[in-house]
Amino acid sequence: MFSDTYILLYFVAIPLLMLAGVALCRNIRQIRTVAVIGSTALIALSVVVLLRYLNLRSGGDMSPMLFVNSWTWFEPLHINLAIGVDGISIAMLLLSSIILFTGSFASWTIEQPKEFFLWLILLSTGVFGFFISVDMFTMFMFYEVALIPMYLLIGVWGSGRKNYSAMKLTLMLMGGSAFLMLGLIGIYYHSAPAGSPLTWNILEIASYNAIPQNWQYFLFPMTFVGFGVLGAMFPFHTWSPDGHASAPTAVSMLHAGVLMKLGGYGCFRVAIYLMPFAAKELAWIFLILTGISVVYGAFCACVKTDLKYINAYSSVSHCGLVLFAILMLNTTAMTGAIMQMLSHGLMTALFFALIGMIYGRTHTREITQMGGMMQILPYLSVCYVIAGMASLGLPGLSGFVAEMTIFVGSFKAGMADYLAGAGSLRLVFTIIACCSIVITAVYILRVVGKLLLGPVQDEHHRQLTDATWWERTATATLILCVAAIGCFPDFFNNLINTTFSPAIFAVLGM
Repeated sequence: MFSDTYILLYFVAIPLLMLAGVALCRNIRQIRTVAVIGSTALIALSVVVLLRYLNLRSGGDMSPMLFVNSWTWFEPLHINLAIGVDGISIAMLLLSSIILFTGSFASWTIEQPKEFFLWLILLSTGVFGFFISVDMFTMFMFYEVALIPMYLLIGVWGSGRKNYSAMKLTLMLMGGSAFLMLGLIGIYYHSAPAGSPLTWNILEIASYNAIPQNWQYFLFPMTFVGFGVLGAMFPFHTWSPDGHASAPTAVSMLHAGVLMKLGGYGCFRVAIYLMPFAAKELAWIFLILTGISVVYGAFCACVKTDLKYINAYSSVSHCGLVLFAILMLNTTAMTGAIMQMLSHGLMTALFFALIGMIYGRTHTREITQMGGMMQILPYLSVCYVIAGMASLGLPGLSGFVAEMTIFVGSFKAGMADYLAGAGSLRLVFTIIACCSIVITAVYILRVVGKLLLGPVQDEHHRQLTDATWWERTATATLILCVAAIGCFPDFFNNLINTTFSPAIFAVLGM
């Protein structure tokens, strides 16, 4: 049914068809149908690509990326629509399609549904296009397509200080985009050796390995910071809690679950893969910043009383752990980083979905004004406990697998440095990052105790009804995915692991 030549283009074509379908819809029922059918088609397409990818790998095709193709877009600047995927890309495509599917159900009763879904689907178009691109210019274009709708989605459908949050998010992310754009242009002008045509293609740039070391020192921080802003790296994280707190439920799910993952993915795919020398020499600077993110985000979550702010600062901590692991520059830690991206994407989407459902009933997100929800909303409460246990790393769920892989890889890198006499910075920060697990347990158990247990704080809450069928569909899907990663980690490890070889060999082979 699908040709390998064009199969990846369907990840952009299907959202575009969804946009056209929603634009033609006349009522909310039709809009819901288009959103659910389209997102289901994207999940099915992701599974088809995964199966074909595994079949090609088992057949001996060890190319850095599969389903690679390119069409000339603008010849004077060598811009091409170049596409391709590896294990990481496919994992991110699966995550994105699942979050869009569950987000559609979480937005079942949204106001102004046509406009909302048009912007939400446009955002998802940018996300899918970003993950299939191997041309830096095209990747940056899709990156911006994913960012721009956030302003309207928060500013129009948000709550609280939505105008402030939308503007702050937009300004900070666009500032990061400016750094990123300068870094990508610099890479382009040093992409090929003398006498060869310049290129935006990531695979070609990596094969040339022609970026001078002195330029790597300049371009690596530009690109890492540019993507790191979206990954909520300290001290550029402040847009994230405000943005999450004001965003509508599905936007928070897609934002925290997928959009922030563009940061970690870009840091690996561009900054580290294309500039390995600078990555090795300058990693310690960003290791300190990401280490601060891990602990700082967890401590902030401990003192907040707004459910969305608690989860937002938890996301700062978990996304900081992703960048922290990538900077360890070994296969184990990087594999853990991608598994953490998957785990955090699913469990934070589950958190935000549940928070939106609870807020829609109680009209408050303050845990001091709620209590005894286990008696009133048993299904939603049990789901919240499962999400919390995944976040603090309970064995059998995705958080445990991801965090243990990261810490094993980080200790390995730290001990290697220590035994080689290269200092103990990585080892010290690994120990500090491990301590964040304890802090995570504190704020998760604190919320569970105040929100779900104890006496009912407001007698009006006794009249609330539990989850509807569409809410159960969204939450059950996410819980099954969280459990799947926790119970079958070897499948995801094998999918991701071989992807890192070119980048790691580039770093270690200098």
